[in-house]
Amino acid sequence: MSSTSQRGLALYTIPAQRAFADALVAGLMKRFGGDPMRVARGLILLPNNRGRRAVQDAFVRASGGGLLLPRLVTIGDPALDEAAGAMLDPADDLEPLPPPVDPLARRMILARLVSEERARRGEPIAADEAVRLAGALARTLDQLLVEEVAATKLVELDVARELTSHWERALDLFRIVSDRWPAELARLGAMDAATRRAIMLRRLAARWKETPPTGFVCAAGITDPAPAVATLLRRVAELDEGLVVFQDLATAMPVEEWDALGPHEPDASGFKARSIETHPQFQLKLLLERMSAGRGEVSVWREGSDHDASVARGKAIANAFAPADFTGKWTDLEAPDRRLTGIRAVELATPADEAQAIALALRGALEVEGRTAALVTPDRTLAERVAAHCARWGIDVDDTAGRPLATRAPGTLLTMLAEAAAQDFAPLALLALLKHPLVQSGEPRTLWLDGVRALDRALRGPRPAPGLAGVDAHLLDGDEREAPIRAAARQVWPEMRGLLEPLARCFGDGDQPLAAMIATLRETAEALCGFAVWAGPAGRAAAELLADLELRAADGPALVDPASVAPLLRTLMEEVAIRPPQGGHPRLAIYGLIEARLQTADLTILGSLNEGTWPAIAAPDPWLAPRIRAELGLPGLDRGIGVAAHDFANALGAPEVLITRARRDGRSPTLASRFWLRLEALAGDRFVRDPDLATWAASIDNPGVHEPASRPEPAPAVEDRPRQISVTEVDRLKADPYAFYARRMLRLGAIDPVDAEPSPAWRGNQVHAILETWFREDGANPETLRPRAEALLGDVRTHPMIRALWGPRLIEAVDWIAREVSDRAGERSILAVEGKGTLQLAGVELSGRFDRIDRLNDGGLVVVDYKTGQPPSTAAVRAGFSLQLGLLGMIAEAGKFAGVAGKAEAFEYWSLARNRSGGFGFVDSPCDPKKKDPIPGDEFVAEARRNFTEAAEAWLTGAAPFTAKLKPEFAPFGDYDQLMRRDEWYGREQR
Repeated sequence: MSSTSQRGLALYTIPAQRAFADALVAGLMKRFGGDPMRVARGLILLPNNRGRRAVQDAFVRASGGGLLLPRLVTIGDPALDEAAGAMLDPADDLEPLPPPVDPLARRMILARLVSEERARRGEPIAADEAVRLAGALARTLDQLLVEEVAATKLVELDVARELTSHWERALDLFRIVSDRWPAELARLGAMDAATRRAIMLRRLAARWKETPPTGFVCAAGITDPAPAVATLLRRVAELDEGLVVFQDLATAMPVEEWDALGPHEPDASGFKARSIETHPQFQLKLLLERMSAGRGEVSVWREGSDHDASVARGKAIANAFAPADFTGKWTDLEAPDRRLTGIRAVELATPADEAQAIALALRGALEVEGRTAALVTPDRTLAERVAAHCARWGIDVDDTAGRPLATRAPGTLLTMLAEAAAQDFAPLALLALLKHPLVQSGEPRTLWLDGVRALDRALRGPRPAPGLAGVDAHLLDGDEREAPIRAAARQVWPEMRGLLEPLARCFGDGDQPLAAMIATLRETAEALCGFAVWAGPAGRAAAELLADLELRAADGPALVDPASVAPLLRTLMEEVAIRPPQGGHPRLAIYGLIEARLQTADLTILGSLNEGTWPAIAAPDPWLAPRIRAELGLPGLDRGIGVAAHDFANALGAPEVLITRARRDGRSPTLASRFWLRLEALAGDRFVRDPDLATWAASIDNPGVHEPASRPEPAPAVEDRPRQISVTEVDRLKADPYAFYARRMLRLGAIDPVDAEPSPAWRGNQVHAILETWFREDGANPETLRPRAEALLGDVRTHPMIRALWGPRLIEAVDWIAREVSDRAGERSILAVEGKGTLQLAGVELSGRFDRIDRLNDGGLVVVDYKTGQPPSTAAVRAGFSLQLGLLGMIAEAGKFAGVAGKAEAFEYWSLARNRSGGFGFVDSPCDPKKKDPIPGDEFVAEARRNFTEAAEAWLTGAAPFTAKLKPEFAPFGDYDQLMRRDEWYGREQR
């Protein structure tokens, strides 16, 4: 039995201004709804699962009661929907097809082939890069299979001489891998999913030619121009009860514009005009041509719905998307053909403002009973922001496009585990892992976080030695000031270490099979988090990916560097979308571009209309040069822009449309999307903007009145003020009293960053430690100072930057110190090093620690302070600051330093900074008579005493307020600038 009706092809199109799903169902019900069983026996072919749900909901709305739905089958993906299985691959088929190859197995095999070929060429690559390239290779192979381009055509190409060496090497590698791939398929007893799909579709078309289905068949909203799809749609259109319904095929487009789209045949000279693949109608035109159908055979679908926009809107949309060479006609169009009634636009300053405005528009839609609204955007970050803003009103909105597994909690945990192990548990990676929200979640988490905070405090500063053993040594090391912090960390570290030990052993064995590392990651994740890591949609997806990867890892590269595991996992998890379970607000939705197809809403918001986002920048093909792709007949890399344009044009057909964009993103100003610019150019001064929405978005979090903080001047009671101060705190007290108050009275101290670069203070401490040991243990022997400095640089705990950049300078500087001490041995001797003392003065206990005190031959004392940088200026000393040497001399004269007595006569800074001759190391003194306006040495202690007494009587035993930044020129450190809200008041008195 054959359907050889003379009625012609049943081809229809539903214009963009009509709600596709509702109009489709209205027409089908009109044609077949007289008999409910006739509807139930029907079959509707749809592009994707979201479109199937849209049509299903439209049937529910149209039924008004009970209805047996027709069979809804999606054919848009290479992995065909299970519901189509019996129809496309019947059990009684005489030639059953091999199963499709597992996608991850295919990816890993291709990664192995790429890795082997690159290694054979002397260009080895890491496993993660091989997996990334394998993904691009799989996509290119699929395009060849979908377009049914024979492998022999690739071999026959002779354009290598016209390619750069890069593309020539890529093409050669592609040929080798594609030649080896069929043998791998034969070994597996499988076939490519794209090939299998094409064969199944063609078999179905042939079967329907011989035995037509008993009910109606409707192919709706399918835009895929693959040859196999076109063959099936042609067969559907030929059936007695078959219909092919396109979405917004431009039946009214002028012929010259339609013909300009392509594809074109070569002219007599061999020249072939370029197709306009970026046009929204190109895919549909190509599909029609492959169906051997003409545009004149396509009729406009008569039925509509209550969700349709005006016909004038449809004409304006069609005019807006005229090919570039024909946009000159816009100036001659009548006003109705340019009017975008029902479409509003709003530009915001930032993506945050854009998200807030969209959330307000969605919230406003709910004020009208029964009104629906949807955000359509390819920008998942914008979608997430909008959903978060809606949550402030208790509105849960589903983002049906989902978020990549790599950004969900189980995904970030797995990558953090791999990164921490690959980095030998460096502090930043280790602490990020231990603080992850899934680790020890539930009841034990509070105690766990207390322990992690203790470890965090202990690991601040320069990085310890690598590995868990490095952390062990670091917690046992350190000076006496850090002893309580490290003791607290030592209490909790053994438990944490025990959980991480298996991972450290596995990843510390060098290159090894991937399966072993994945298994260890899985076990460690479970040890840290329990079964919570596998809970929820994201957890289940992570478990499935790990199980599949562990199973398929043997198909991939034989040995994998542990450093490649984290980026490899991230690459694979970026391709796994985690969609929320159903249950969001019934009248609001957030769609990606694919999910939005065939959907409708009373208000449709098209967000992030910036170039590079909508449309997205075409991803490059690392395997085939554009010229090669054109020669093979593959889609151009820009064809995705045409698909995005078609999506945009159809979304503009909603009853009410709001388009939005931000003028800048997080990094730089943005360019408006080419789609936005087309609408703006077409409408001209009729391009309607919505200033109110932008104002509301700016106002919702605006307090109205700003009351900046005044300059802080706390004045606690005199009896509450501290009565102890060190010589190093005196300058802080005088220059920035508020900083002294915050440190000593509020007990707020700055802490080093984790994994910090070695600071000047750290370098100074290391130098002091070397010199102290040299004096105490070696007796200042000039021969031993350099070896001690070299031992510091050779320590595994020494930061690499210190070793590379500061090391040569340190060696030269300590050589200078050794020479200087030796040269001055005849006029002085070292009396003491690194001593402490206290003195009662002006009602305050003054404490100090000196670096070195020398005894002159006449009995006088020389107070020496080491500086890794430049010493203080004479101007600072004259202004009453940088008097530390004088205060130490005062304590020494009072006999408060053990073993030190006498009069302080000289005060010196021994600086390790660059000297005037280009080397490192020099001696400087605020009492040097060669300086301009120096302080005489015999007056230095008295000057320091006077300045200290004034400061102590003002702020410590007196009632002077602790004013913030009293002398900012002498307060260079900003540890408390945020606390004092400096940016709000500083400089205001000058305005």
